[in-house]
Amino acid sequence: MKSDIEIAREANMLPVQTVAEKLDITADELDLYGKYKAKLTDELWERIKDRPDGKLVLVTAINPTPAGEGKTTTTVGLGQAMDKIGKKAIIALREPSLGPCFGLKGGAAGGGYAQVVPMDDLNLHFTGDFHAITSANNLLAAMLDNHIQQGNKLNIDPKQIVWKRCVDMNDRVLRNITVGLGRKVDGVTREDHFIITVASEIMAILCLADNMKDLKERLGRIIVAYTYEGKPVTAKEIKAVGAMSALLKDAIRPNMIQTLENTPALVHGGPFANIAHGCNSVRATKTALKLADYTITEAGFGADLGAEKFLDIKCRMADLKPDAVVLVATVRALKYNGGVKKEDLSEENLDALKAGIVNLEKHIENIAKFGVPCVVTLNQFVTDSEAELAYVKEFCEARGCEFALSKVWEKGGEGGIELAQKVIATIENKESNFHYLYENDLSIVEKIETIAKEIYGAGEVIIEPAVKQQIARIESLGFGSMPVCMAKNQYSLSDDKTILGRPEGFPIHIRDVYVSAGAGFVVAITGTIMTMPGLPKVPAAEGIDVNDDGQITGLF
Repeated sequence: MKSDIEIAREANMLPVQTVAEKLDITADELDLYGKYKAKLTDELWERIKDRPDGKLVLVTAINPTPAGEGKTTTTVGLGQAMDKIGKKAIIALREPSLGPCFGLKGGAAGGGYAQVVPMDDLNLHFTGDFHAITSANNLLAAMLDNHIQQGNKLNIDPKQIVWKRCVDMNDRVLRNITVGLGRKVDGVTREDHFIITVASEIMAILCLADNMKDLKERLGRIIVAYTYEGKPVTAKEIKAVGAMSALLKDAIRPNMIQTLENTPALVHGGPFANIAHGCNSVRATKTALKLADYTITEAGFGADLGAEKFLDIKCRMADLKPDAVVLVATVRALKYNGGVKKEDLSEENLDALKAGIVNLEKHIENIAKFGVPCVVTLNQFVTDSEAELAYVKEFCEARGCEFALSKVWEKGGEGGIELAQKVIATIENKESNFHYLYENDLSIVEKIETIAKEIYGAGEVIIEPAVKQQIARIESLGFGSMPVCMAKNQYSLSDDKTILGRPEGFPIHIRDVYVSAGAGFVVAITGTIMTMPGLPKVPAAEGIDVNDDGQITGLF
């Protein structure tokens, strides 16, 4: 069996200009990054912006397990299948972060014969978007500290600085640091922190900004600190917006690459739905909708995280209306939720499947809360028994969901034709009555409680007194009408990652709440979620190498 990277390396890639021609994009509307990568120009958007939108399909999944679900693989395979049956389709994915690539897993390129390529590039520096975000973030940090050093005209309280530095790498020792040690000329000594780049507010801003004007306005609203009197200080007041925008000038433009079957793919924006909103950028998604009849996009982690944020935050801000949701699961993952150990998942176990399918059931119910029709697909494994597949099919159809088996990992687009046909039939026969889970006029606490109880299944939301004070401060500053971006572990519906299946009535612990005024949402941190992950005992980086011919091994 060939590895994903071996399959990717054997791909018959077309020049990106040829791929773009499928969507009637001209060579002048591309800025090339080598043969197989390009950024779309502003001129393209100006030409197509008044076209009607195509259909928008969101791919999400059950809670991730070590058994694997294959959400990105399904997204890519569905796009290829649409192409194969003669539909004008495009894929809209988020970019992978270097942190997980070198830490816990490979990147976000799909797998088997349903991948986007060039995979090596995508999982490393790609077109430099994340490097630009890192630079813009740290420029603001440098200018903030310099302002304090040079007289502190804005009367900033060094103990109330909320802007953190960032780096696109998991590095736990940077979570809590001290800066400004040494002589007086070396800066004001204070406690500081690093977060991973994809958890930064600038990452979210880049993803949610419509254009450069919107980007600059959002950057200007970033709260970096508070004065001794408790007044917020913004990036605009630090006079950093122009320079940050210059660093992000190219990063804001969507990237185009291709799948193994040469289906166009726009890969742009940030991951980590447990910290940020975890979706493809608004600009890329809107462009895709103008270019194709079907746009296939995905949101990070399970539907309790990525899909909820896509529907409640991204769709609200960008005025998007999804036509269908594809919910991805595997028999193996469902049995894992039913208590089967990873090493025993290949054995038929209907009892465990019945016990674990409640996780899928909850996600089906959650999608229904937004009024969007749902198609459930199973990534089929050779170890799946006919009885297991039949049980899941019957279970889904009994709940009003279309169901399709997917073999895209093994067969590429050919293996996704059944799914593509079910998606098209759903869009044509079931109307999407999309609506948000909550309205903006609810209080921050009410929004948190709505998400926790309706989406997660919590019985109680525990907010510490100090956090309640933070919420009151945020609301007093006029940010109470913003949507809430919940930061929760991805492995469980609860804030305890060890509780699988469908827990009910559990407490959710809110340990921090802060406003991302530029992004336009309030972040609520639950449980033990960290904005700077660490590397595991055996990092993926240990298995990565490059040979004398420049070929990378071990990346995926």
